[in-house]
Amino acid sequence: MRRFLIGSTLAVLAAMAMAAAAALPVHKAPADARVYIISPADGATVGRDVTVRFGLSGMGVAPAGVEREHTGHHHLLIDVATLPAAGQPIPNDEHHMHFGGGQTETVLHLAPGTHTLQLELGDANHVPFDPPVVSSKITIHVK
Repeated sequence: MRRFLIGSTLAVLAAMAMAAAAALPVHKAPADARVYIISPADGATVGRDVTVRFGLSGMGVAPAGVEREHTGHHHLLIDVATLPAAGQPIPNDEHHMHFGGGQTETVLHLAPGTHTLQLELGDANHVPFDPPVVSSKITIHVK
């Protein structure tokens, strides 16, 4: 009986944790929302320190944690093959940079070689919009 109660309790706790993780709202993006990389240009050859400027139209920029309709903040995806999972917060690691302060540019320090850059707009909780607001992927060559 004790094993049954422990097992049942663990199953209920796991289900509650999964429900809480899935409970993050997914915000709708306006049909005309567009995010893009202003610079560098696709195919550019750049130095190890490269300034990346972000562009956004059809929505506004607001810091992470600020809930305003039709606003979000930038996430820069570096050498990422697959977009982050829909409905889940965008990871925060060396390949997924968060700009939760509402920044619209950054300076990257990249190793020599070929790299890809792509922007994705996240809501106040870093969750991608529906449909995702993502830029075209660009390729840069670092000397």
